Amino acid sequence: MASSSPAVEIEVDSRVVRVTNPERVYFPATKEGQSGATKLDLVEYYLAVGDGIVNALFERPCMLHRFPKGLAGDKVHQKRVPAGAPPWLETVRLHFPRWNRTADELCVTELASVIWAVQMSTVEFHPWNSRRADTESPDEWRIDLDPGPLCDFATVQRVAGVVHEVLDELGAVGYPKTSGSKGLHVYVRIPPDHGFKDVRRAALAFAREVERRAPSDVTTTWWRKDRDPAAVFVDYNQNARDHTIAAAYSVRGNPEGTVSTPIRVRSARLRIAEARRRRTRARAAVGPTPGTRTSNS
Repeated sequence: MASSSPAVEIEVDSRVVRVTNPERVYFPATKEGQSGATKLDLVEYYLAVGDGIVNALFERPCMLHRFPKGLAGDKVHQKRVPAGAPPWLETVRLHFPRWNRTADELCVTELASVIWAVQMSTVEFHPWNSRRADTESPDEWRIDLDPGPLCDFATVQRVAGVVHEVLDELGAVGYPKTSGSKGLHVYVRIPPDHGFKDVRRAALAFAREVERRAPSDVTTTWWRKDRDPAAVFVDYNQNARDHTIAAAYSVRGNPEGTVSTPIRVRSARLRIAEARRRRTRARAAVGPTPGTRTSNS
């Protein structure tokens, strides 16, 4: 049985995070090394996009999609921060009425907490669309353009144009990003003046207006089996309470290591290495990334 690789300590601002099994391969279909991108590659990616991922997650309850045995193993959807987390890690307590239970979820306020989560085998970060100060009042409306299995990206782009058109008429600004798969997400900042039910109801009305304007490309049919497989589903239900989607700059849990990326480009799927290079170029004037490997043990 092969021995695990030595642990590595990473300095992140004033914190030190110990990363175990840094050479474990997470993304076998990438070209990072002979076997694919590793856990340490994932750490270095999140360090490179540190300001972006922290901004995307800042002060939001965050569910972690963990792969304790790598992508070949089962995915764990983790809401509760486990016992033994470092004392500086910040959380937010949420109540789930259906089970009358609470969960202390990760609440990112600094890059070290992102790197700690990666050490805990987190690949994807899924934040709420509300913040810790008032978790029941969303400040973000999320438009999820989810293509069917026979839908091409050109259709997604056309629908994104219709979304832009309707938002312009409403006087709203949408910020697009790739989903990290085949679709697009558009985020709209809103005042935290309404609850989840109201925001979801407004999202449904918006989705139906987009469908009305592009009936051959768009569906709002809820049941997957009843949808046109060549159409884009505008998933309004992503605005319901406790529904989350991958954050901007979050890597997705697939063998290629694709990334959910803010865009002004036409590509549907950026990968870890491409996204890291792009973000590094954007940060070149700011200075070095806030993470340094300090020792092996």
